[in-house]
Amino acid sequence: MTRRPVIIDTNVVVAGLLTGDAASPVARILDGMLAATFPFVVSEALLAEYRAVLVRPGLRRQHGLTVTDVDALLTELVQHAIVLPPGSGPPAPDPGDQLLWDLLAARLDLLLVTGDQVLQGDRGLRARILSPRTFVDS
Repeated sequence: MTRRPVIIDTNVVVAGLLTGDAASPVARILDGMLAATFPFVVSEALLAEYRAVLVRPGLRRQHGLTVTDVDALLTELVQHAIVLPPGSGPPAPDPGDQLLWDLLAARLDLLLVTGDQVLQGDRGLRARILSPRTFVDS
């Protein structure tokens, strides 16, 4: 069975770097992105958000990567990604996540993988939003 392409929320990428459990859903997702085991989509705005969050000093102390390491990680991710321009989506439940809603609007076959409970509970797009556990188990 071919998997539908997914958008991986920044919180999943961060959690994948921070977890000490290689079998956790977030670690498996990040590893899958790096190994290109499933199709995933990014936009320039989402890549910029990945970087902005991953290079925060407090977070860098937690994951132990240098800015150069973060840039190398993102370069590897983008080599396997489908890069799309965003569409114009409906208002997101959290205005800070509008870039995800706009990217979901780019193609109707896209799904969003997020650990954010507010996004998972959105009535309008609930059918297109998966938790990391649900994605890994599917």
